[in-house]
Amino acid sequence: QVQLVESGGGLVQAGGSLRLSCAASGRTFNTYTMGWFRQAPGKERVFVAAITWVGSTDYADSVKGRFTISRDNAKNTLYLEMNSLKPEDSAAYYCAARRPGKREYDFWGQGTQVTVSS
Repeated sequence: QVQLVESGGGLVQAGGSLRLSCAASGRTFNTYTMGWFRQAPGKERVFVAAITWVGSTDYADSVKGRFTISRDNAKNTLYLEMNSLKPEDSAAYYCAARRPGKREYDFWGQGTQVTVSS
């Protein structure tokens, strides 16, 4: 079992930056693929970025070049550095963990709100 707690959300002006963090419990964090997802009001939750246990990354086209996902396995923490933020980036952001061999994410945080004003 893994518990995930996001932090770092807030209100920022367009063009600004935020860094989200996701603190994970459990001794096997460093074996999981970790991801960030977001959900805007009235819309489905969508993929933002992911990072494997060896550090390979993947991004949604909408955030490539602006967002950077990283992890610190020693601290059991996942990060999402968000730059050049746009109003359309406003959403609740969730971190998630996927166990080795699994196709779906097993564990989810409670989310942190990001609001980008124009």
